[in-house]
This record gives sequence, structure tokens and C-alpha cells, in this order.
Amino acid sequence: MTMVSTSYTRGRAREYQVLQKLRSEGWLCSRSAASHSAVDIFACKDGEVLLVQVKSGKARVSSEERVELAKWAEASGARVEVWYFPRRNGMRKEIVSDGPKPKKHSDN
Repeated sequence: MTMVSTSYTRGRAREYQVLQKLRSEGWLCSRSAASHSAVDIFACKDGEVLLVQVKSGKARVSSEERVELAKWAEASGARVEVWYFPRRNGMRKEIVSDGPKPKKHSDN
């Protein structure tokens, strides 16, 4: 029996690749399986939260996904990244949000 390579199976394989890399770096992480949400991977390490959207092949983040990722960043205070896996060119990361902004302290 041969397995057909679909965009879903290729994307899922890349998500598992991201999980493996993050875990090797000490992150506690989980995959949002078949959710079709903006966030594919949720990861935490040393009080830091990282949310990752994984794209493979020619796929790119849509403007709607960008808005959704920005909402996740704002609500969670997490760093948000998109990890791109072009067909034959390794991987590149794009930072969508670098995490929480420092709060201004008032002198009251």
C-alpha cells in the first residue's frame, strides 16, 4: 500500500519536524492537530511562550492568518513565529510578534 502525499500529510510532517527541533532545545510543546487554526504549535520554556504557524512548499501566511496570529500574540503575550519550509531550501523563520511589550510603570 502506497501513501499518497497530500498537502495535509506534508504539512503534518513539517509540524512534527518543528516539534522534534523544539523538544531537542528543551521546549515543552504540543501540536494543534487538524485544527486549521492560525497556531500549529504551542511551546513553553523557562516562562516563555512560543506560538508557531508552519508552512511548507509554496504556502504563505494569509492576511487573515496574520490578524489571527496578532490576536494570539496580544492575548497570550507570546512570541509568534512562522516557520517556512520551501520545497528544497531548508527552513526560515519569520517573527510575527516578539512577545510582550514592557509595561510602563507609573510613579503613583
